Order: sequence, then structure tokens, then C-alpha cells
Amino acid sequence: MAETRSTCCYCGVGCGVIIEHEGDQITGVRGDPAHPANFGRLCTKGSTLHLSAGPETLAVRALRPELRTARETARQGVSWDAALDHVADRFAAIIREHGPDAVAFYGAGQLLTEDYYVFNKLVKGLIGTNNLDTNSRLCMSSAVSGYKMTLGADAPPASYEDIAHTDCLVIAGSNTAFAHPIVFRRVEDARKANPAMKLIVIDPRRTDTAEAADLHLALLPGTDIALYNSMLHVMLWEGLVKRDYIDAHTEGFDAIKKTVREYTPAMASAICGLNKKDIETAAEWFASSPATLSMYCQGLNQYAFGSHNNAALINLHLATGQIGRQGAGPLSLTGQPNAMGGREVGGLANLLSAHRDLANPAHRAEVAALWGVDSVPEKPGKSAVELFQALKSGEVKAVWIACTNPAQSMPDQTLVHEALATAELVVVQEAFAHTETCRHADVLLPATTWGEKDGTVTNSERRITRVRGAVPAPGEARHDWQIAVDFARRLGVALGKGELAQRMFPYADPESIWNEHRESTRDRDLDITGLSYAMLEADGPQQWPFPEGASTGKQRLYKDGVFPTVSGKARFVVTEHAMTAESPSARYPLHLITGRLRDQWHGMSRTGLVARLYNHEQEPLLHMHPEDLARRRLKDGDLVTVRARGGTMVVKALESTTVRAGQCFLPMHWGGNAMSGLGSNTLMPSKFDPHSKQPELKHAAVQVEAFVAAHTLVAMRASGEAGADNPHALMERLRPLLSGFPYASLTLAGREHPVVVLKARCEHIEPALLAELDRALGLDDPLKTLSYSDSRRDIAKHARVDGDRLTAVRLAGEALASDWLTDLMVRRESAAPVRNWLLAPVTQPPAGKVMRGKVICNCFDVSEDDILAAFRAGESLDALQARTRCGTNCGSCVPELKRMQNATPISRAAA
Repeated sequence: MAETRSTCCYCGVGCGVIIEHEGDQITGVRGDPAHPANFGRLCTKGSTLHLSAGPETLAVRALRPELRTARETARQGVSWDAALDHVADRFAAIIREHGPDAVAFYGAGQLLTEDYYVFNKLVKGLIGTNNLDTNSRLCMSSAVSGYKMTLGADAPPASYEDIAHTDCLVIAGSNTAFAHPIVFRRVEDARKANPAMKLIVIDPRRTDTAEAADLHLALLPGTDIALYNSMLHVMLWEGLVKRDYIDAHTEGFDAIKKTVREYTPAMASAICGLNKKDIETAAEWFASSPATLSMYCQGLNQYAFGSHNNAALINLHLATGQIGRQGAGPLSLTGQPNAMGGREVGGLANLLSAHRDLANPAHRAEVAALWGVDSVPEKPGKSAVELFQALKSGEVKAVWIACTNPAQSMPDQTLVHEALATAELVVVQEAFAHTETCRHADVLLPATTWGEKDGTVTNSERRITRVRGAVPAPGEARHDWQIAVDFARRLGVALGKGELAQRMFPYADPESIWNEHRESTRDRDLDITGLSYAMLEADGPQQWPFPEGASTGKQRLYKDGVFPTVSGKARFVVTEHAMTAESPSARYPLHLITGRLRDQWHGMSRTGLVARLYNHEQEPLLHMHPEDLARRRLKDGDLVTVRARGGTMVVKALESTTVRAGQCFLPMHWGGNAMSGLGSNTLMPSKFDPHSKQPELKHAAVQVEAFVAAHTLVAMRASGEAGADNPHALMERLRPLLSGFPYASLTLAGREHPVVVLKARCEHIEPALLAELDRALGLDDPLKTLSYSDSRRDIAKHARVDGDRLTAVRLAGEALASDWLTDLMVRRESAAPVRNWLLAPVTQPPAGKVMRGKVICNCFDVSEDDILAAFRAGESLDALQARTRCGTNCGSCVPELKRMQNATPISRAAA
């Protein structure tokens, strides 16, 4: 077995991993103990990366180029030459007829820095348009804007190590325990080492992160600015600001002082729905602590005033001098593995390489000279929402989408799907062919993915890590930078710029791209001229800036109080409370908040391939307060219709006290691959921040009503049995059926041997659909199938037993037994003792069998029921962990274990 050092491909923590592999197969993964971001730890997602790269996942990999010349036909496999020549000719024709702004490119924070650099040069240098944006626009652009407004550059000042040195940690708009679990492990370590450390969590929901807080400020959605302005008001009133620091190192304080004068704690209390005393306490802790660190993510960024959310929080750091010191400063938590690297090379429609601004003529001239072109276009490109609006209107004719899934991740999904259908040409460069966006592709270009790529990424703390491929590309897949370079050369010929394209894109390997990118940073704020591939490989990950001649990078910025602004001073930004894009009304009375699940990531194109990652939350669920359920005469588990101004969806309700009455929560991961309809983001408005152009994906106003449909359908198929299907291939065959139901979910259950689970509800199921479903599940052979039918009540059931194991089930019209049947299939237990009950309408397993309940610890497969039984019997958390190992690996479940322990009474017998 061989081992290769690389990084995780999920959140922006940038965890180091060691990939274990044999031949062309990845066989395992573990945390890299030498990597300074994680020191060997991995979350549930990272620790199962190898399971998303197993041989069975080839069923949904893009393995060869595919092309169609008419929308009504299916794509056919073609050669790389045929695919790229076709696209080059089509792009060239559109550019000649309509100009370069008639084409656009949309990329991702999962691209490597080298990939990003080539695309940026292709679009802005060769084609001559700034229509290059990425899904980083959806997650980090407001953080970028906030940094630039206040500090002068897109450069997070603090580092992860500051967590261990802070005395007051503020986590705002982030369920760090779920979204950045390894960072949260560092928080837990820091608090254990320093029990006096204060933790303030600012979040509308009582998340696992909030459960751990000394002070949880459960503000109303979108009221952060009022809170931070009020905290600054308190600091001024109580004399807690640092006037010496303000006078020496900042400007604009008098203007912000006038503004926050009106934001009394009483006023903010009314706006935010908070206790006045809690606002005062937060202000005192923030200002008075020897060192205060803030960490924040989408709960600040994803609003139509996200830039000012960020600026208002940074204002507090500037007013109190809590920046540029050990344990102090603002630290945005990046949502993707290389969103930072993409920003470094100008991978947004308003940026240029090395943190240069498109609006600056000198910056444009510098980049033009670097690239050897006459000029770089001045006109800003289309940002993400604008790009798809332009596709819909016909202003943009062709779009190239690389390594992202806008048909799931963008807001206003109805518009996005209409835009992709309207476009003259849709090119999708993707590793996984089953994504929602791939269905719209006229040309599908197979790309490499995690474990196969070679280059660099930059994490949230400005740390650059070498990424190495462990296995060869499957099929005909190519690296993203290779595809872009090949296309650029062909497009150059088609546009009569063949010699220029050859000069601009001479790259034979990613290191040559890196070296050019490195030189572009010389004398810039992110200068990395002192780094090389060889150094990163020998000395490990390094933080920028790391200029030529330096021996190390900078752990924290602005120690000297000098900022990259014209005056050298940081700027206070006047921010005012604003209303969310949508406000609750009589028609839409509930706040809908979106966020992440612990074990899923983004649109689930990768995590959705791993059965155990569904075990914590198995299907799309709308978390609702008990009062809101009761008011609508609903109960836990009922199906509900969620109506928003932009669309509707049908999901199952989950009773939860993590949200206030008047609020509900929906995970953002679910798309058309996993449910009927277009997914969670169908409900989200497309209004965006005027400064960052980041859309308000965090909040919408909705109504929730009971969904009533008479006919129930549950169908399941186990894998790993003789004749059983590849689960991913089976899910692909079942996905077209989802659109035929007003409610449906398609997920996985189990662990080593996945069970495909389809749930649906409608008024009536056509016999032809049932027959199609039975064929897909292997239930169409009467000699191998147990059957029950009651035509009067429209009930029809099938079950298949191979050997002594239940391998497939279809329950139509009544599905009371579905939960325990799923449990039986997942456990792979003998069906012989319950054979006579397989089609019976009973909710509990017979013969004394007990269901396990949901899995809390995915690492060691420890269920909720087992944990609760242990706590009721008087077992301590330490003893439980020693016996079952739950919570001792990645630690993601530890907050939930503590909550369960605190909420579980010990039985009298145990006492």
C-alpha cells in the first residue's frame, strides 16, 4: 500500500490528509498529523473521503466527453478533439457575432489555484470579457468586501492558532460545530486549557455551537448590524473603546460614533429580539478581554447587506484595538477548500490576479503586461446571479460551468433552470455526471477530482498546501487546467489569435502555472515569491505573505497597525440596520433559515455517495418549533408544503426547539437529485448585496401548510447481495421518477452495504410507474417475490428475500413497516424469524426486535437509542466513550452527546 499527502476537499479549514492507495484505487484516508490546520483530525466528511472514491462510484463519474447538437437528443460519447473543437467553434462564432461579453464562465471554490489561474487568463486575457464568476460569490464575497472596506485588502488577519490564545471568542453566523468541525475541536481544546475563556455565539438557532456558549445571542434573522452597532454604543458609553489605537491607526470614527449613538441596547433589543442585558454583557466581554477573536461565516455573508454585516463586526475590533495581536482579530471561515486561492488569482468578475482590482487602470495595465496582451477589459463582468439572469434574457448566449452545480446551489432555482434551458450552449466540466447541472449540458467534459489532482490550495488562515494526486484519472478524465489550456489554444486558432494563445498558454504542468501566479504576486499584499513547490513539499504548508528572502510567512497581519489603504489606516464603515430581502407577512408569516448538516456538504455530489453520511439526518426535513406545528394542527413527521414567493416544496416536518416560534430551518444541501422539485434553494430570493453581489441565501419568508395526499410509496433495495445493483447506478435510474411525485425523497441508508431508499406521496400511482419501479428494484420476478394486494384499498406490496436476507421491498398504499424493514436490511440480519410479517401493516418489528434509531456517532456507528439507554442506566459520558469510542475520533458528535447526557434522567433502578 502506498501513501500520498494531500488535503481534504470540503470546507475551508484545509485539513491535511494522507491518502492510502493501491494501484489505481484509493483504499483509505486518515488525518495528516503533521499538517498545522488539523494535526491529524478529520470530521465525518473528511474521514469518509475514500468511500466517495471507491470503484462503485464510477457509476456516476464522467468518464469520457459527451456531446449533443440538438436539445431533444441525448448526448453521445465523442473524442476530446471532437468535443473541444465543437465548443471552440461555437464560442468563436458567438464572440464574432455578439462580442466577447456574450459568453461566460462559472467556476468553483473546489478548483485548485492553478486551475483558477488558467481560467482567469483565458477569459479576461484571451477572450476579453470579465464574465468569469464562481460559486465563491455565494459564500465568501461579502467577507471579501467587508475586509476591503475596513482593512483595505482581502486578507484575514488572524490564524487558527489564535483560538488557543484568545480570552473571548465570538462566533457569529456560523454553526462551526457542524460546518467547520475541526476548528470547533480547537475551540474545545482552548476552553479546556483556559476555563476562563468566554464563548459568545450569535445565531438565531440554538445550534450545537450555541449549546456550548457562555452567552448565546439568539437574534432575529438579519439583525446583526443593529446588534454590533449597539455593542459599540455600549463600549462608547462605558469608556471601553481604545482611543489611542483609534487615533493612531484608524479613520472615520467620528461618523460611526454619530451613527451608533442611536443604537441603544433598548433599541437593539426591540430590533434583534434580545435581552438588553445580554447585549451589554457581550459588549463588555468583547472590549474588556485581553484578547478577543471573532469567527464568522454564511450567517453574516449571505444577506443583501452581508458586506455591512462584516464591516459592523470588524468595526468592533478596530474600536477596541482587538486586532493584530495574539488571540485577537476577525477571522472569516471560508466555506470551500480553495475559495481563498480563487480570490488570490482574481477568480471573480470584479477581480484580477494577486488581489488587483478591475476598476483600477494601473492594475489592469499590470495584468495586461504580465499576460502579454494589449489590455484587460474595463467593464465588470456578470456576477453569479447576474450571469444567470443574462442567460435567461439572452444577453449571454453560452456558458461554461466548471466544478460546480448551480442547478442546485443558486437561489431562485426556477430562473436558473430556465436560464440553462434558454442558453444556446451549455458546457459542463465535471467529475460527477449525476449532478443536476449535468442534465442541462450540451457538452460534458470529464474532469479529475480529489485524489487525482495536483496543485495547491489556500485555506481560511492564508495557508497554502500542496495537493498531490494519489491515483490516475479514471476513463478519459483530464485535469481542469489541462482542459482549459487545450480549449484556449483551439479557441485562439478559431478567433485568429493562434500565436497569442500559444504564447499565453505554454503550460505543460501545474508547477509552471504556479510559478507565473507566484510572480504576479510580487510586491502585492499576498506576495508569495519566496515559496515554491519544492519548499511546500519539504517544509509543509505555509502562510502568506511569504516574499522572496523571507524564512517564514506571517501568522497574523497588522501587528504594526499599518493597513493596506491609501492612508495606511483602517477605516470605520458606517452601517445601518436594514430589512431582509423578504419580511414575514400575513401570507408568508415564518422566517426560513438555511444552513448546513453535520455530515453533508454543499450539493451532496460527493457526500451523497456515502451511505453513512445520511444516518444522522436521513432525508430532507423542515425543523419547526412545536408551537408552529400545533398552530397548524401538525405533528412531528407530517408532510408539509413550504410556500415562498419564489416557489414551493414538500418536505417532512421535524419538531425542534432549536428554532424560535415563528422560525423554521431547512438544510441547504437538498436538490433535485434527492427530492422532487428543484430543492431547497427554490425558496430563496435572488436579491444580492450591492457591494459584494452575494445573494441572500440565508433567509426567506415562507408559509407552511399540511400536505395531504392519500397514496404512500416506499421502495428499498439493498446492495452487496447476489444480483443486487450498484446503489449509485440504481439511484440514477430512479431519479427520473422523482418529478412524477409532489413529494419524494431518494437517499441511502446503512453503512458498508448501502440501501437505496425511495419515499413518495401522491394521489394515485399509475400501474406503469409501479411496474417500472419493480423492474429497477428486481421485484418483477414473481418466483422470487412475496406479494400482497388489496385492490379495494389500493394497496400493493412486494418483498424479495435472497437466501435468508431481505433485499428489496416496495410498499404502495400503506407503509407502516417501512422503518423496521429498513433497519432489517441495513443490519443484514436474517429475515427468517420475521418472514411472515414482512408485508404486515405494523410499525414495530415482531419477535422482540428493537430498532436502533438514528446514528449519532458515524465514526463508530453508535446509535441514539444505545446512547440514551446508557445514560438512563447511569453510565457517564466518559464511560460511554471508553466502551463504544463514540466521539473519540473526529469529535463531531461530542456536542450532541453532551446535550443528550444533560437531557436524559437516570432511571430509578440505576440510581
